[in-house]
Amino acid sequence: MPRMRLDELLEELQARIDAVRGTRDRVHTLLEAVVSVGRGLDLDQVLHRIVEAAALLVDARYAALGVIGPDGRTLCRFLTVGLGDEQVARIGAPPSGHGLLGEIIRNPEPLRIGDIPEHPSSYGFPAHHPPMRTLLGVPIRVRDEVFGNLYLTDKRGGQDFDAEDEALITTLSVAAGVAIDNARLYEGAQRQQRWLEATAEITRSLLSGSPRLDVLELIARRAQEITGARLADVSVPVPGTRALVVELATGGDHALRRGLVVPVNGTLSGAAYTAGTPVTSADLPHDPLYDAGPRRFDGLGPAVAVPLGTGMDDTRGVLLLARGEGEPVFSGAELDPLPAFAGQAAVALELAERRRDAEQLALLEDRDRIARDLHDLAIQRLFATGMTLQSATRLIEHDGAAERVSRAVGDLDETIKIIRSTIFGLRTREEDAAAGPGLRARVARAVGDAATALGHPPRLSMEGLLDTDVPGEIADHVMAALSELLSNAARHAHATRVEVSVRATPTEVALTVTDDGRGVPAAVGRRSGLRNLAERAESVGGTFTTTTPQEGGCRARWSAPLHLSS
Repeated sequence: MPRMRLDELLEELQARIDAVRGTRDRVHTLLEAVVSVGRGLDLDQVLHRIVEAAALLVDARYAALGVIGPDGRTLCRFLTVGLGDEQVARIGAPPSGHGLLGEIIRNPEPLRIGDIPEHPSSYGFPAHHPPMRTLLGVPIRVRDEVFGNLYLTDKRGGQDFDAEDEALITTLSVAAGVAIDNARLYEGAQRQQRWLEATAEITRSLLSGSPRLDVLELIARRAQEITGARLADVSVPVPGTRALVVELATGGDHALRRGLVVPVNGTLSGAAYTAGTPVTSADLPHDPLYDAGPRRFDGLGPAVAVPLGTGMDDTRGVLLLARGEGEPVFSGAELDPLPAFAGQAAVALELAERRRDAEQLALLEDRDRIARDLHDLAIQRLFATGMTLQSATRLIEHDGAAERVSRAVGDLDETIKIIRSTIFGLRTREEDAAAGPGLRARVARAVGDAATALGHPPRLSMEGLLDTDVPGEIADHVMAALSELLSNAARHAHATRVEVSVRATPTEVALTVTDDGRGVPAAVGRRSGLRNLAERAESVGGTFTTTTPQEGGCRARWSAPLHLSS
């Protein structure tokens, strides 16, 4: 009996020694986990280390960390341990925090469950999800804020999670909160430093006199890089309309987005433009508030639109930033610097306008000087030369020579007329055109107005003395032809690129409209609109033709002589 009693005591002593060793080992593992999660300053690395350390600490088969979103009710990120990439892809979208996972969100206290399927809040598992029975959930607090929750399932060996496991994970969550706070502070300091560097770079670009578009592109690219956005668009208002046009685009399919016209009503950019304050969306492609305009956000998710200006009445455009699908929404710390940064874009636009006004003023002054010199010097000398030659004609006895001198005098008269017409064109002012717009202003306005219907602004080039040499009747015909051709490009051609050229020579004025659309189907024949253009050209002695460029589409040319036959 004494020997049996001794054996029992020895076994009990060994059990207590094993328990002490186990406790020592778990405390040692806990200390290693605390040191591990506090070692890095990159937030993503810290979060992954927390999940791995938690799984190792309680010997869980699966572990996850859910980051609570800005609404405080759902999960915006979900990091897992124990599931392979292929298995995660087969399961599909990560959980959003409903059902059993939402228990700790709604009541941020430790939770232990011995049988997950039997719990009243359990919704079951999605297809291809591994079966799980036990659960230990612990919230992670960063100061007074619940940052997220640790979820651990299926302890190896088939045992349930006990109070000691809960105490270990609760202790780890405290260290995790400190590590997350440090990582977020470091991340914020780094982001602030990058904003300051970008602001200094933009200021240098502005002071060096860089072109307006170069400064806007610099602003868009720096904002895209710092916020981790997939794309950045700068939109400016279309004069006389309730629409914005994407003047600059970076990232993604930027070439297709540049030039797109989007309505103010029903778009994120339009909402920011109207309100004069930043506007956000958690899922822009599926946001019912912003479903107007062309589809350009497939595959994207969170977005923010920031007005470019210093107030509601001084908005010159909108900077739009969008992240990829499934990426985190823009946090308050990320949004705070954006208005001041967008103000740099407003300054760029303001300086560009002032610089353009100064250049226009200098150009007008230079035109006045050229016109004055042409009138006072060139015309007077040509006139004097013509008078001299005309008087000399009487002294020439040879008929052929006299005829040639007379032709030279006529050429001088024609040259004087051309120079006077040039002087008149140089001295034409915008204010003069306001009373009765010339052909140039009418063409520019018509092309600008067509941007909304086309979905992009057409390219425009004008050459020659359109306002002085083209008679009013011919100018009206040109405008009618331009309106019809732009309408065809918008309604029938479905073109993505339209080019307009108006050119005046001493003998004719020619309008050419080229697009990359469907062209004119041969089986359809000439539409009534095209037939009317041909008849209009014939009525003034001109021509109208349509051809197909080598790259496809349609090129329509309408021309008329400048001097109507009597």
